[in-house]
Amino acid sequence: MSTLTSCSYTSTLNLGFRVRPNYNNNNNNNRIDFAARFQLYRKHSNVLCSSSSSSSVRDLLLLKNYMHKRILGLDFGGFKCCASGGGGGDNNDGGGEDNDVAKDSNLATISPDDRVVGGEADSEKQVVQPPSSVSSRPPTISPLEPYNNFQVDSFKLMELLGPEKVDPVDVKLIKDKLFGYSTFWVTKEEPFGDLGEGILFLGNLRGNREAVFAKLQSQLAEIMGDKYNLFMVEEPNSEDPDPRGGPRVSFGMLRKEVSDPGPTTLWQYVIALLLFVLTIGSSVELGIASQINRLPPEVVKYFTDPNAIEPPDMQLLYPFVDAALPLAYGVLGVQLFHEVGHFLVAFPKKVKLSIPFFIPNITLGSFGAITQFKSILPDRKTKVDISLAGPFAGAALSLSMFAVGLLLSSKPDAAADMVQVPSTLFQGSLLLGLISRATLGYAAMHGATVSIHPLVIAGWCGLTTSAFNMLPVGCLDGGRVVQGAFGKDALVGFGLTTYSLLGFGVLGGPLSLPWGLYVLICQRTPEKPCLNDVTEVGTWRRTAVTVAIFLVVLILLPVWDELAEELGIGLVTTF
Repeated sequence: MSTLTSCSYTSTLNLGFRVRPNYNNNNNNNRIDFAARFQLYRKHSNVLCSSSSSSSVRDLLLLKNYMHKRILGLDFGGFKCCASGGGGGDNNDGGGEDNDVAKDSNLATISPDDRVVGGEADSEKQVVQPPSSVSSRPPTISPLEPYNNFQVDSFKLMELLGPEKVDPVDVKLIKDKLFGYSTFWVTKEEPFGDLGEGILFLGNLRGNREAVFAKLQSQLAEIMGDKYNLFMVEEPNSEDPDPRGGPRVSFGMLRKEVSDPGPTTLWQYVIALLLFVLTIGSSVELGIASQINRLPPEVVKYFTDPNAIEPPDMQLLYPFVDAALPLAYGVLGVQLFHEVGHFLVAFPKKVKLSIPFFIPNITLGSFGAITQFKSILPDRKTKVDISLAGPFAGAALSLSMFAVGLLLSSKPDAAADMVQVPSTLFQGSLLLGLISRATLGYAAMHGATVSIHPLVIAGWCGLTTSAFNMLPVGCLDGGRVVQGAFGKDALVGFGLTTYSLLGFGVLGGPLSLPWGLYVLICQRTPEKPCLNDVTEVGTWRRTAVTVAIFLVVLILLPVWDELAEELGIGLVTTF
């Protein structure tokens, strides 16, 4: 249970109410001094006495209410309130009001229900006696404030540590200089940004949104230099569209040091290098694992038997490293092509990207890479183009390796380079399994193992990784393109659907759980808005995004048992 902190109140408050007719004349000696009453109220009404008796606290609350009504009231009903220690008194009172009230040194508590009946002005002085519940000693008081000192200090510390807010002086200047009848008529202001550090101007657009936005950006640079960034966003909670077509727009303003992404630090470079080394190791491990039919039995038993405890001699794996390198090169090449695609499109658009942070994975070699935008994107078209370029480049190389590997696997001359993989591998992807079945035939696919070229594995892993990164959720490449092509609201719907499909194992098979955890930990937050976050991206970009999402579903959707048995993909065991 929390209690109010009490403090000692050393000065005694003496209130006296003397009877005085309410003269309605211009005599300055009989007029009530409102300024004096206001000073008296400010001196004493901000303090509330605290006592162990609940009735005392109630009486003192009534006192404060009464003082608020009587001392600051314009009509005192024919009497005056005075306090001890207040300085000179009324000249017409002879001895002064302070001297009269000083005769009683106790605190007089007055209830609003009490009434003072008047007599003659100076001859009779009546002081209302305090109730029996109030002690004659000066009570201990506690200030009634909305927050205590600790809370106020905490708020101040949060303001100091939080992002710097927009200067109110600049807001007024910008409203006067930028907005108006010819551009955007401001009707309301709201906080803008993740922590409300910016200002969102709501109002009515007075022209073409792109032309108005370009004009406002130019004028803002002339007035404020590079101090602020101006964003054109959809008006939140807007019920009606803009009369000129499209959604209603608002303009948000943030300080540049708050809205601009920070530079890449030295520690980030170190972490990126360590992750890249681990990705090389996981890619080599994938190449070694693909030769499972050639590995020593004790090594295979250790990695496949959960009851195996004693690790084998890892030197036995050294002869298989050279044979694993081509597959490792293929997996790493897909990831590097993916990142090169991002940078090639971002460079002419003057968008800076961070160094990629590769994510190792022992099943696919790599889960891809995390690449951050280090510049504010100018519009949604730029977001879609840069985000699509990476998966398209990686998928193009992966599909090429997959196709060449299948062609080599169908030729008897390349039998020496083949590796044996379980036929159930081709049940992991509906699209890739059907392509493999059409190329290799029923006889090759309907068995416990299938002989394929290592390029097939490299292409398969590359296409699967590209498909995972194109899932429409968070700030993955797929989430960015959906947010840019269809808006943030559409991304919320796509994201919930994707999380549900991953949670039930519908997409990705056994990799759905680790991939879902990776997204939740590292990639769940949507990308920040562009400077122009309203202008549409066009029909052909939306079509490309729709086709890409459809292909992603076909790649990550497993082949169900009935179809696999009918097509002869693997040996389906029935009980």
